[in-house]
Amino acid sequence: MAMSGMTGFARIEDALGDWSWAVEARSVNGRNLEIRFKGPPGFDALERLAREGGQARFQRGQVSLTLQARRTEASAGAIRVNLAQLDRYLDLVAPMVNSGRMANPSADGMLQLRGVIETADPEDDVAFRVRMEAAMAASLDRVLDGLKKARLEEGALLASILAGLIDRLQSLVSLAQEHAADQPAMIRDRFSRRLKDLVGEAASEERILQEAAVLAVKADVQEELDRLSGHVSAARLLLAGDGPSGRRLDFLIQEFMREANTLCSKSATSALTATGLELKATIEQFREQVQNVE
Repeated sequence: MAMSGMTGFARIEDALGDWSWAVEARSVNGRNLEIRFKGPPGFDALERLAREGGQARFQRGQVSLTLQARRTEASAGAIRVNLAQLDRYLDLVAPMVNSGRMANPSADGMLQLRGVIETADPEDDVAFRVRMEAAMAASLDRVLDGLKKARLEEGALLASILAGLIDRLQSLVSLAQEHAADQPAMIRDRFSRRLKDLVGEAASEERILQEAAVLAVKADVQEELDRLSGHVSAARLLLAGDGPSGRRLDFLIQEFMREANTLCSKSATSALTATGLELKATIEQFREQVQNVE
């Protein structure tokens, strides 16, 4: 599977009968997967489907799904009078009317009682509701597919950027290797000058070489350079591999920075120090881009 980012947007519009709806899916960076759903009242099952669909497609990121539905104004159902309910109300008040305790009820008053006026709406039946919920669920699947496509498009751009940064890291490691070769001679010359300043010409060449060798061993950066080269190779494998790689790249960056810090602390030349600082800056750029990778 190609590299995927964590940022994306998708929108789907659909309709059934007199109902229409729009589904939007947005995704931003996140350490873990978090799915939020907001839909119309009465369609609680859609939230479960949205979460399951998101979990099947993504592993990281904050995903927000919104479903808005509306009905056309011209689709109001026919009005009818529930005669059975009206008769029950009339039977209830008949004894009081006959005994003179109340006047005959007015027509407008009776029509305002609950259940007397009804809207005859064929789309309110259970079968239509099941069809509409299935259609909305299909829209959710389509919008999640669209979001996944958007995240993959972002991932393709990220892969290109990261590959360029890895090439830059490899070049800096090679440059550091060249500068590191000058360290033993630099350390020996520096130590020789300091020792002669302290003891004068009494300092023997053998003594200088012995002490300089000890310092050179302490300042040896070959181990750090070897590890940095290994990290570059590991990063290339992660970029070329299948599945989400964001977490593993994030961990690898920590190892990159640890070796670069040690390299700078051991540096005995300005050239190697400058290369080490540039290496750290490039690693930081790499880190910023990796935060967008799933």
